[in-house]
Amino acid sequence: MTVYSTVHTPVGVLGTGSFLPERVVPNELAALPAGVTADWIERKTGIRERHHAAAHEATSDLAAEAAVRALENSGTAPEQLDWIIVATSTPDHPQPATAALLQHRIGAFRAAAFDVNAVCAGFVAALHTGALLCAGTGVAVDGRVLVVGAETYSRIVDPTDRRTAPLFGDGAGAVVLGPVAEGGGVLGTGLATDSRFHDLIGVPAGGSRLPASDKTVAAGDHYFRMRGREVREYVLRELPTAVRELLRAFDVGPEDVDHFVPHQANGAMLKDLLEPLGLPRARAHLPVTHHANTGAASIPLALDEAHRSGLLRRGELVVLAGFGGGMTLGTALLRWTG
Repeated sequence: MTVYSTVHTPVGVLGTGSFLPERVVPNELAALPAGVTADWIERKTGIRERHHAAAHEATSDLAAEAAVRALENSGTAPEQLDWIIVATSTPDHPQPATAALLQHRIGAFRAAAFDVNAVCAGFVAALHTGALLCAGTGVAVDGRVLVVGAETYSRIVDPTDRRTAPLFGDGAGAVVLGPVAEGGGVLGTGLATDSRFHDLIGVPAGGSRLPASDKTVAAGDHYFRMRGREVREYVLRELPTAVRELLRAFDVGPEDVDHFVPHQANGAMLKDLLEPLGLPRARAHLPVTHHANTGAASIPLALDEAHRSGLLRRGELVVLAGFGGGMTLGTALLRWTG
């Protein structure tokens, strides 16, 4: 069952930012350990390259770079932030929260900070939470929320696993939320989890169920695993319905949507999604070719690229759609104000 939330006080995106690590890994390099060819990767995924974090970089480092850019783009000082929310499934440590490390890095010491983990649907879940906090707490007339999606998947994928290693990359994207004019901003969100399929995506070891040990490492249980074909079937079956229901819940016609920004899971799968979505006028933003799948970072990365390229115009309707482990679906409807 999907839970829909309306943001009654107008809260929108004031600025965006993103960051990709310097190291670029083309298909030719990713293909070798996975035992496939560069052409095979591009044909199956639509991906040509991805970025990998340097040895000294962790998720909070990528998040900080994206956050600073979003703050600058929105004209927001770190001390103006009331909340910091980081969506990630690859935190620096099991604890403390990566958001606390980010707060320290950017000097936003007045802000409360916490993490959200809904895997690749994490950014939409964090955006949903941030918009409601900004609208509902009354912390300040000009309150600000920093929402970041950041991942370092290169640390948890098995480079020899052709089902996962070629798909994933590292990166971070961020938005600053704050008050906007009436009728604009985050109009509403929809979140749903279907736990019948929780075993399609995950990292078996390293938590309280199966603590890390020599045995789990030898078995490769600390690596990310995904049953790709079943995930694809789930997304193709469920996501078009989730988008249609979101629009119906907020009384918007499919023909009124100007932009579609999905989780950048797999370029070939996303292209197969476009016709069933039934958004005849919407421009689909698919930078997965050069970013690969960056988990919770992929939607804000795509959003920042579209925003800085001047493709998003004030007043246009934007649909965000995330999907990931759990299985969790997250959708959001925005009237662009950034």
